[in-house]
Amino acid sequence: MLRVPSPAKLNLFLHITGRRENGYHELQSIFQLIDLYDWLEFSQTDSNQILIEGLEHVDLEQNLIYRAAHMLLPHAKHSSGLNIRIEKNIPMGAGLGGGSSNAATTLIVLNQLWQCGLTTEQLAALGVKLGADVPIFVHGRNAWAEGIGEHLTFIDLDQKQYIVLKPDCFISTQRLFSQKTLTRDTKPTKFCAYQLKPSDFRNSFEPLARSLYPEVDEAMQYLDQFGTAKLTGTGACVFVEVTEQMKIDDILNHSPCKAFLVNSLNESPLTHFKV
Repeated sequence: MLRVPSPAKLNLFLHITGRRENGYHELQSIFQLIDLYDWLEFSQTDSNQILIEGLEHVDLEQNLIYRAAHMLLPHAKHSSGLNIRIEKNIPMGAGLGGGSSNAATTLIVLNQLWQCGLTTEQLAALGVKLGADVPIFVHGRNAWAEGIGEHLTFIDLDQKQYIVLKPDCFISTQRLFSQKTLTRDTKPTKFCAYQLKPSDFRNSFEPLARSLYPEVDEAMQYLDQFGTAKLTGTGACVFVEVTEQMKIDDILNHSPCKAFLVNSLNESPLTHFKV
């Protein structure tokens, strides 16, 4: 049995810079990996089945772990049946990339377990078919992202801690994208501009998330007392960078919703994974 971590991410900002003819949105963002992990356990079996434990409420055909495994089957030299058990710590529908990370972890592990022989770039190209965030977890490095999120430029970021709040609501990404007031024409920018003044870089979804979901607004108002609160992805999670002046325990204990203290990662613990 293999037990491997599946990290979460934060979007340090997220701008929508345009819209393609196929309806997909162009964006710019920074992906920051953090040490909040789901754990996946892989056990090979003699059957032909791929069984998933721990996500029974998710339809199997929509389960990204299941889909990732089936995507690798045509490349497998030594495929086997699998029991995959997930220990879920990353909140779902939170903007932390849990599902995409789980898919990437599955691709990385089974590529070796089944002796598929695919390169990291080939795995990332498969992963983007499952979701735009999957490649960042396949590569396992912090990145400046463009396109629909799949064009990655790997970057070095300073080590930081963040307080992350999970408001008690589930945000519909489709609902946010469908809003006519969503800003879709933010002027493209550069990483060096972000480095000069990161507090100026926000999330295009934030005003809508705050107006449509009062729980998000409450969480952001709470964190704004201590720093510059930001939304990650399309939410619902919001976060603030930790500073020396903060009384971290007090902030966590008095939070209006579930709160986490997380550390930034320079790279995913899966970067050097070997079976």
